[in-house]
Amino acid sequence: MKIMAVDLGDARTGLAICDRTEFLASPLGVIEDYSFGNTMKKVAAAAEEYGAQEIVVGHPKNMDGSEGERAQKCEKFAMMLQQIVSIPVTLWDERSTTVMAHNYLTENNIHGKKRKEMVDEVAATIILESYLSYRKNQKEKEQKKEQE
Repeated sequence: MKIMAVDLGDARTGLAICDRTEFLASPLGVIEDYSFGNTMKKVAAAAEEYGAQEIVVGHPKNMDGSEGERAQKCEKFAMMLQQIVSIPVTLWDERSTTVMAHNYLTENNIHGKKRKEMVDEVAATIILESYLSYRKNQKEKEQKKEQE
């Protein structure tokens, strides 16, 4: 199943998508828009264009599991997005993904303007990889139970 991930930002929103086998997550790019509504419409259009069958929206909880203003904004985004698309929209815990994205870019010696352009789509890719790993583990657990 093709799944698209969203790393929602105030001005820049990163997108990533996986292949049908859910093996490879790839960055799609960044939506640059300060408008919440415009960003939502562009995400919906991208999901349709790339044939996504599910959208995963990063849910940035605090390290203690509580929800701050940013997490609530992502919840609102996911809820409103669900109203305009016909595929499932799932919130996915994205704690530390932006830090991981910055570390990845540092390790690959990507700095300056290029780094700023890439960090959001790298974060979306990390969110998607985490979600795909979870789905794979769930399938394996189900298969084990069936064999018992």
